Amino acid sequence: MNKAYLLIGGNVGNRLQNLARAAKIIAENCGKITRFSSVYETSAWGIEDQPAFLNQALELETSLGASELMSRLLWCEEEMGRKRMEKYGPRIIDMDILLFNNEIHASSHITVPHPALPARRFALVPLNEIASSYMHPVLHKTIQQLLEECPDKLDVNKYG
Repeated sequence: MNKAYLLIGGNVGNRLQNLARAAKIIAENCGKITRFSSVYETSAWGIEDQPAFLNQALELETSLGASELMSRLLWCEEEMGRKRMEKYGPRIIDMDILLFNNEIHASSHITVPHPALPARRFALVPLNEIASSYMHPVLHKTIQQLLEECPDKLDVNKYG
């Protein structure tokens, strides 16, 4: 069985309901979610003139390989109505693979570990809650260390 760490998030519609629906669709189509982080709210990153995002990290046990998991997640996003209009733009849902076992993948379809993970507090904070001692397979630092060294100073706050 493979272990993947995912980040789900969105800033359109009922954000909390969309996270719950995303987790349900992932569990039905990709594997068993074994851990959930708290939900966090963060100002938009990239294009700042848009609503704040809610994000949540998930630990997933899956029989799928990394590439097949990525394909299924993209399908799950489409099922929820995601339309890819503008990079960093508003979205109903976004599903990313942050880490997959201790594997390294680099292709046009998937890059794991997620290349931007060390520079994004909105991903590191929820991931740290459920996998603080996980060792990044490229940087050889724990998630806790990456969070402590993260250059991004955007506020990431527990929601609710």
